[in-house]
Amino acid sequence: MTEVTEQRTQWLDDCESASWRAYIVGSALLEYRLNRELQLAHGLSIADYEILVRLSEQPDQQMRMSELANEIAHSKSRISHQIRRLESAKLVRRDECPSDGRGVLAVLTEKGLAKLREAAPTHVEGVREHMIDLLTPEELKVLAGVFGRLTTHLRSLD
Repeated sequence: MTEVTEQRTQWLDDCESASWRAYIVGSALLEYRLNRELQLAHGLSIADYEILVRLSEQPDQQMRMSELANEIAHSKSRISHQIRRLESAKLVRRDECPSDGRGVLAVLTEKGLAKLREAAPTHVEGVREHMIDLLTPEELKVLAGVFGRLTTHLRSLD
């Protein structure tokens, strides 16, 4: 007879469950609102905006596609799809990586930089209105610490 080991699940208590559900709903609503504001005002998704921001922060306004995907926590196929759409709008272009023929660079174009400069105030005002201004400085420090720790843990699993 095969011995079956019973797995014991440590269920969430009321406080843990309330915290988890508040995070799930709050983060979904926040992302929806910020995405909607960017879409309506500038025709950009929040994911597109994040790509433009990350590229703008690089010295040559370019990144390897694989690094960009890792930086914004997207799969390589999702980032490729997004870059394809941004290329169609002439906001980014793809270049071969000069140091590695297999690598592909995503490069921010002048039009992409102009679009980012146009959209940034809308995004920052939304982040401030829907999150930052609702929290105390102490809560913001806790939030940064909590999500920094979560990010470090989850990145270490790959």
